[in-house]
Amino acid sequence: MPDLTEDALYRDTALAQFYDLANQWWIDFDYCTSLASNAASVLDLGCGTGELAVALAKNRRVTAVDPAAAMLGIARNRPGGDKVTWVEADARTLRLDERFDLVLLTGHVFQVFLTQEDQEAALATIAAHLNPNGRFIFDSRNPRLRTWEGRNRHNSLHRLEHPQFGTIEAWNEPVYDEATDILTYENGYRILATGQAFSASARIRYTPQEELAALLEASGLVVDTWLGSWEGDPYHPEAKEIIPIGRLV
Repeated sequence: MPDLTEDALYRDTALAQFYDLANQWWIDFDYCTSLASNAASVLDLGCGTGELAVALAKNRRVTAVDPAAAMLGIARNRPGGDKVTWVEADARTLRLDERFDLVLLTGHVFQVFLTQEDQEAALATIAAHLNPNGRFIFDSRNPRLRTWEGRNRHNSLHRLEHPQFGTIEAWNEPVYDEATDILTYENGYRILATGQAFSASARIRYTPQEELAALLEASGLVVDTWLGSWEGDPYHPEAKEIIPIGRLV
C-alpha cells in the first residue's frame, strides 16, 4: 500500500504554505457546513490544512485526519484549532473505534486513492465510522469532461496575493494516463518579490460515476442523492462534479 504522503506537494512545508491560497473551496465549504447543521459529530477525512474542520468545530465534536504532517502543522495552528482532534493517519487504514453523524471528504480527496483497492479501503473506513443514522459525502471530478486537455504551464499561469509573500505566480501542468485513469500534475509557485520558486507533482485518479456507484454498493453504503455540483444541482453525465451523499445500508 503506497504512502499517501509521498507527494511532496502535500508533504513539503515550503509547498504546503501555498495550499489554502491556491485551493479556495468556498462552495463545498458552505454546502458541508449546512449538511452538518444537525450533526453532533463530524469526521473529516483528508482535512488538509483544516479550514473546514475548524469551522465545524465551533458547534460540534470534530475529528480531522490527514496523512501529511505539513498540512496538520498548519491546521493545528489555526485560530480555533485547539477545538479539533487532529489525527495523522491514512484514511485507508484508519480505525478510531468511534462513530460519527457525518463523515466527509472534500477538496477531491477521494481522488488521491489511485487503485480500486485503495478506493475500497477508503470506503470501508467511511462505513466503519458512520453512526447508524449518519451520512457521508465526498466529491470526485467527472472524467467525461476531460478538463486536463490543453492545459499547460503557459496557459494556466496566473497571479495570487499571498498574505506573507505578496504577489506570487502560480501554474499547473497535467499529464493524463489513459491506461490507469491517473493524472499526474505539477503545481508551481514563484514569489515575484524574490524570484524564489517552488514546485512539486502529485497524482489523482478519475473514476466514472457508474464505477463509484458499484464500489459504494459493495462497501455497504447506499447513496440517497447524487449531486453534480456543490451548488446542489443533480448529477448528470456532463456534470462537473460527482458528489454522492448517503448512509449505511
